[in-house]
Amino acid sequence: MKTRRIFTFPFLLATLTAAVSCGNSKKADESRETEKKIVIKAPEFNADSAYAYIQAQADFGPRVPNTQAHRDCGDYLASQLEAFGARVYNQYADLEAWDGTLLKARNIIGAYKPESRKRVMLCAHWDSRPYADNDPNPDNHRKHILGVNDGASGVGVLLEIARQLQQKSPELGIDIIFFDAEDYGIPEFHRGNYKADTWCLGSQYWARTPHIQGYFARYGILLDMVGGKGATFYQEPYSLRTAAKEVKKIWKKARELGYGNWFVDREGAEVTDDHVYVHSIARIPCVDIINYDPTSERSSFGDFWHTVNDTMENIDRATLKAVGQTVMDVIYNEK
Repeated sequence: MKTRRIFTFPFLLATLTAAVSCGNSKKADESRETEKKIVIKAPEFNADSAYAYIQAQADFGPRVPNTQAHRDCGDYLASQLEAFGARVYNQYADLEAWDGTLLKARNIIGAYKPESRKRVMLCAHWDSRPYADNDPNPDNHRKHILGVNDGASGVGVLLEIARQLQQKSPELGIDIIFFDAEDYGIPEFHRGNYKADTWCLGSQYWARTPHIQGYFARYGILLDMVGGKGATFYQEPYSLRTAAKEVKKIWKKARELGYGNWFVDREGAEVTDDHVYVHSIARIPCVDIINYDPTSERSSFGDFWHTVNDTMENIDRATLKAVGQTVMDVIYNEK
């Protein structure tokens, strides 16, 4: 005698439903896995173009606040962002420097897809330092510096990214912000009392009074000294504490693109830079991509930092390419 298993209709229906559900669940998992693997190819970053934008800034001379070169270069940067299709905002402010000097400052913002609530901000400072106070020759300490790497390089990379954004936009909105009066901090030769927060005056002002009321971005990426020959970008500690996920994302992308020699997967030195105030005041996590040279005898920012030798011959297109392409691949893969 053979025993047969008899299914009642409700049990059969439940079994079929479970089978279908399992099948759908499996398909959903496979679909999610496929989505995870999709990597969007960003446009090709043009290092020659970025180099030309750096040269254009250098041609104005030192961009020290309250000088004609500063005013003319500010007009140039705003006009370039406008030509590249951004909605441009200018923030004019009188900011007091460490010695009481009233600086006629100007933050310049270019917004792409301003209607989008999903945003990432990219920033750099565009002013140059009024003092070559790290120069080996004391006679140069009160001279204005050209600031080609320290300032102009980050702006040059962002102008090239702006040009690319006009041609092909990522899924979310991008804000490019050029902060002013970053480099007017208290000089090394000052012998009086030290004053806190004398650096990054433009970003402090913007963080307290952003160009759009209630402005917020998922995160920011700050570019500072990103064009030097042989530059290396270690993971800056303040960024690691406040934007760890974004730091890992950027350095991982750099390795995938073959730029691991520039983006060193180790912790560097903590820096007072615009990203500190973007986070501490505006509460936006911000990653500082900044040159760090642990082998330099004169400065961890490189031998020509804050000297009269911060000029075009120190700029390397390969470094510009590594930084620009990495940033573009990160933002074009944001959803």
